[in-house]
Amino acid sequence: MSEQVKSFIANNLPVVDAHLIHAIDNQDIVETLKKSMIYSLEAGGKRVRPMLLLAVLEEFGTPLEKGLDVACALEYIHTYSLIHDDLPAMDNDDLRRGKPTNHVVFGEATAILAGDALLTEAFRLIAASSDYSAEQKVELLQLLAESAGALGMVGGQLMDMEAEGKRVELEHLQTIHANKTGALLRFSILAGALLANADQRELQALTRYAEALGVLFQIQDDILDVTADSDQLGKTAGKDEAANKSTYPSLLTLEGALKERTQYHEQAIGALQTIEKADGLLKSFADYITFREN
Repeated sequence: MSEQVKSFIANNLPVVDAHLIHAIDNQDIVETLKKSMIYSLEAGGKRVRPMLLLAVLEEFGTPLEKGLDVACALEYIHTYSLIHDDLPAMDNDDLRRGKPTNHVVFGEATAILAGDALLTEAFRLIAASSDYSAEQKVELLQLLAESAGALGMVGGQLMDMEAEGKRVELEHLQTIHANKTGALLRFSILAGALLANADQRELQALTRYAEALGVLFQIQDDILDVTADSDQLGKTAGKDEAANKSTYPSLLTLEGALKERTQYHEQAIGALQTIEKADGLLKSFADYITFREN
């Protein structure tokens, strides 16, 4: 991780983490449900999506406070998706971010409801925010619904489940992960661009950057699944191979996946070059996502 990214995360992660918890802890939520929601939020994580949103604001000279509610809403949805992914009916995992998964601690029913509550809280937080105009709220809520729902993450998750035990073509694998993994990453960039009042040329470049990042994130996830251990990852390593899932290394070999990673990294940087931002924070985040170790 570059010093630039490390410093940016060190400065802003505590602010995001505090807001994540405060927005829930400050409400009259049934105590068991609140504990379950906060348990998964406090498990930590890289917070890549909210950090990317704030990084766009930083690059465009927009106060980071303007993005805080959307950044936290985004992390609520990401955390809900992890709670549900870990359930016995889905990936059936007992470890997440180095801690027992939510359903192991609170039971399946409470874990499901905690995920449901985080999902809906994301939309309430944006709708209730005093930091956005009515027009911005409509745009943000529509984009978030598309990114998180059947047209994005949820649809991609089902496609991924249906592909288990099958050898799929590379193009289909890319479609799966453009939805399952890439949609929320894309939202983080585009929401930042919306709040920063990016012009059409900048928006097009950031869209290309976001799409490349989505693929990069998944390629590196697949590489780490076969090269890292569970302690390093904070979750169970080797699960893709055990489930006989098509991945970039399984389709392309590890060497081929590394080459594909390089290609998409170059695409991300190339998109930034078109708007003269290839030497700043967004470039450093592309490097971080490409070469992260967990």
